[in-house]
Formats: sequence, C-alpha cells, structure tokens
Amino acid sequence: GLLLATAVAAAARSITGFAPSIVSEVTVAILIGLVIGRIPAGRNAVLAPGLKLAAERVLRLGIILLGAKLSVQQIAGIGGPAALIIVVTMATALTIVLVLSRAASVDGRLAVLLAVGAAVCGNTAVVATSPVINARPRDTAYAVATVTLFGTIAVFAYPLIGHSFHFGDAVFGLWAGIAINDTSQVVAAGSAFSPGALQVATVVKLIRNALMAPLLLGIAWIWSRRTGDAGDARAGLRRAVPLFVLGFLALSGLRSAGLIDPGLAATFETIARSLILVALAAVGLNVKLEELRSVGPRPLLIGLAAAVVIGVATILAITGFGLANGLVVA
Repeated sequence: GLLLATAVAAAARSITGFAPSIVSEVTVAILIGLVIGRIPAGRNAVLAPGLKLAAERVLRLGIILLGAKLSVQQIAGIGGPAALIIVVTMATALTIVLVLSRAASVDGRLAVLLAVGAAVCGNTAVVATSPVINARPRDTAYAVATVTLFGTIAVFAYPLIGHSFHFGDAVFGLWAGIAINDTSQVVAAGSAFSPGALQVATVVKLIRNALMAPLLLGIAWIWSRRTGDAGDARAGLRRAVPLFVLGFLALSGLRSAGLIDPGLAATFETIARSLILVALAAVGLNVKLEELRSVGPRPLLIGLAAAVVIGVATILAITGFGLANGLVVA
C-alpha cells in the first residue's frame, strides 16, 4: 500500500511537471488514487495497512517537518488573527448541525458525531468522540462518510474558487484551515493552492486540532448529565491528543532558536511536500465511494448545509474584517 501510494505520488509529480500551471500535483495524485481505488486490484486487502500508514503517519510526519519553515513568531502572527474566528466558527458549526439534526429527527449520537466532524477536525474528531458518547459503529461510519464526502469536494472546489476570486495565500490559507474539516483535506487544499497557503492552513488547522481535547471533555460532561450514559472519555482523549502538533511546534521552536538554518529548513520543506503528496495519494486510494452512497439523504443534507454555511460565512468574515491583512507568509 505504501509503495502504491508512493508510485501514485511520483506519477502525479511527473504529470504536473509537464503542465505545472494547469493543475496541482496534489489534485492529480488524489484523482489517480480515486481511479485506482475503483478497480479490483486497487481494493486488495493487502494494500490496506500500507495505505493507512501513508494516510496517517506519513502525513503527520510531513506536517511536523513543515514546522521547520516557520518561527514561533510567525505561527503566533498567523494564529492570532485566526483564533477568534476559529472559536466562533466551531460554535456556529456545532449549533447548525445539532439544530438541523433535531429538525430532521436524526439520532442524537449521530447528530453529535456530525457536529464535531464539521466543527473540529473531521474524521479524527468523529473517531475520538465515538467512545465518549457510546456511539454505534453504524453512526460512526455514517459520520465519517459524510465528513469524507464534503471534505473531498472541498479539496477540489476551494482551490478553484480561490483562484477564480484571486485570493491571496493568507486569505486562502485562513479560509481552508478554518472551513475544511479533516486535516488531510486541509493540507490537500492548501497544497493545491500554493506553498504559502499550505503554511497558513496548516497552522490554523493545528490550532483547531489542539482544541479537540477540551471540547471532548465538555461533550463527555454534557452527554452524561443529559442522558445518564457515561461513555469512555479516556479512550476519546487518547485519540484526541494531537501529538504531531507538539512535533510541529518543537521544530518551529528549534528554528526560532537558530538551531535550524534556512538551508536545512528548505530541505525539510522539500521532504515534507513529498511526504504529504504520498499521504494524499493514499487518501485518494482509501476513498470508498460505495460507503458514501450508503449514508442516506438526511445526514448528507445536514452535512451539505453545514459545509455551505461555514464556507461562505468564514470567507466573508476573513475578507470583511480584513483578518489576513498584514499576515506575512514565508
């Protein structure tokens, strides 16, 4: 699986080498992965462990190495303007999904999973929240499929919209990092737009990831109070603590202390971009369209409404309040 993802990434890089201005290598890698994943050979069970390794561990390693490109001061400069809108967007997403789910008579557990998937960090949040509320496996699968569907659409739609409206790197990075759900999808959209947008989107997304643990504690407390059903909060928190965020910050700290010179930082960035390309090829190979079709209309409509409202509201807030003004992209 890891070798296949690497081969797909190499093919995507070769293809875009002939026409780099037409489409990004990330987009091509995901598209190739989607196509291969539809044929029987691409679904072989022997590929699953390697694809999982690439989509998770390799992606996180790539994100960690990106930390060498940014100083602590730069991270603070990006995170400062984004902090308030991140919190407001998360609260808005949670409210929208829960209200719509109640109106559509969606089961409470599935509603919570859809809400955290839209508000925090996609599939990781869904999987981490499941044991906290004793969610059924079917509900977890439905929520993951919904997040995957609209996140995959965003990977292709956001860069097209961004280029069409001539967004700058800072504006697009803030938008993608705040409005797109899963970490892999944020990285894919940022990479497809520009290296600068990737840096901003990654920092913003890691801030969202870091907020997952306190949010889970709140969900555990509210859920047990309202239902009397005390789930396994410890299991959820173990999955919620984003250790790769600490790795990213550690390399950034070393860069700020002068222990990583610009030449080494550039090398790390080159390696990171290659690792991320392999990981996103694996993401494309891992998408199972039949699972997306099995979700049913109500969760999909809720996910669609949340994605549209969050996407539109976020970009209006970023541009309307000038949140990207003065934000320097390395």
